[in-house]
Amino acid sequence: MSHGANYADDVTTTTFLVTASGPDRQGVGAKLFEAIQQLPSGSCEINDVAQITIRGYLVLCVEVTVDASETAEGLRERAVRTGAVGDGIDVTVAAVEPGDFVNGKRLLVTFLAPSITSSALRILFEAIAASNATCERIVHLASYPVDCYELVVRGPNHGVLREALTQAAGEAHVDIAVQRAGLHRRSKHLVVMDADSTLLQDEVIDLLAERSGHADEVAAITAAAMAGEIDFAEGLRQRVALLRGLPASVLDEVRAQLRLTPGARTLLRTLQRLGYVPAVVSGGFTEVLAPLLADLGVDLLEANHLEIVDGQLTGYLASAVVDRAGKARALVRFANDIGVPLQQTVAVGDGANDIDMLSIAGLGIAFNAKPVVREHADAALSVPYLDAVLYFLGISREEIEAE
Repeated sequence: MSHGANYADDVTTTTFLVTASGPDRQGVGAKLFEAIQQLPSGSCEINDVAQITIRGYLVLCVEVTVDASETAEGLRERAVRTGAVGDGIDVTVAAVEPGDFVNGKRLLVTFLAPSITSSALRILFEAIAASNATCERIVHLASYPVDCYELVVRGPNHGVLREALTQAAGEAHVDIAVQRAGLHRRSKHLVVMDADSTLLQDEVIDLLAERSGHADEVAAITAAAMAGEIDFAEGLRQRVALLRGLPASVLDEVRAQLRLTPGARTLLRTLQRLGYVPAVVSGGFTEVLAPLLADLGVDLLEANHLEIVDGQLTGYLASAVVDRAGKARALVRFANDIGVPLQQTVAVGDGANDIDMLSIAGLGIAFNAKPVVREHADAALSVPYLDAVLYFLGISREEIEAE
């Protein structure tokens, strides 16, 4: 921050923080800036302005650098004369020093839970302080269906801050994301989601297996694959083989049975309205997912193809397996196709085959995921609402509900 940059080198200056607080009233800002304007011409430089209003209570701060002959008492007297002080509004003026500010770059810290307690806030703010960082701004993004806050935090060592906040989030029982600040937050984004147990509440192959009479066998292989205990591609081939002989009409029946995850429609609708591009990259099956996603307005899909001969499933795949590496490749290809850099991609998934995709995305979010998946993600959500992903993009509940 530069103080007194417009003054001659031989002029001594002082920096004050002028704060107006009290019940919000029309014209408070105008009166305060009128008081500052009355300073002798050329002797005042406004460095920063910030304001927040909570439940009708105003706090307006103006940082000014003035000639050293000016005093805090003199500034406040001007505020009194112009009417900035009064009607419940108070103005304080305090000298500040450059050393009072924390240097370093800004990070965005977003945390959420069904309810944010004072204990959770204490734990998180203690972690910020212990990292030699400070919170510059707090925004309440949502109060339902989850409680969510976004903080702008400035600190000298982002690695230390990230680690401290991640540990604190576990202790405070909140979900947290720590990201770099910048204009990229509102740039065009690609948001890639897994399907089974992420966009959908169900595992498609498990529903198919119920109709084949091999539900228990398929479920066991699915669990082992998602936990990373066996190779996903081999596990998928084993499960598909157990579907041999099913009529293709079963695919339509299963699609009709699928349940979207709570918040999925809201997530997709909001992304599309705000100009983000949603996509699905799944180890599931195109024959089931494509019609469903078309109804939801999602054009980008990468998934496996089932081989169908004479109206029956053969027990084989008709394409290369979309496995862990395949999902990552699909994310990169989609990003290139729509002209979005990887730093502006978001990946959301729950299983071991999502790890590569989560790792290369600008923001990888583990959604109600296994511990091995959470370890490779930038952020984790443990709430059951998929639209909570929007808060990690800085999108408030008010924006979500806007028409």
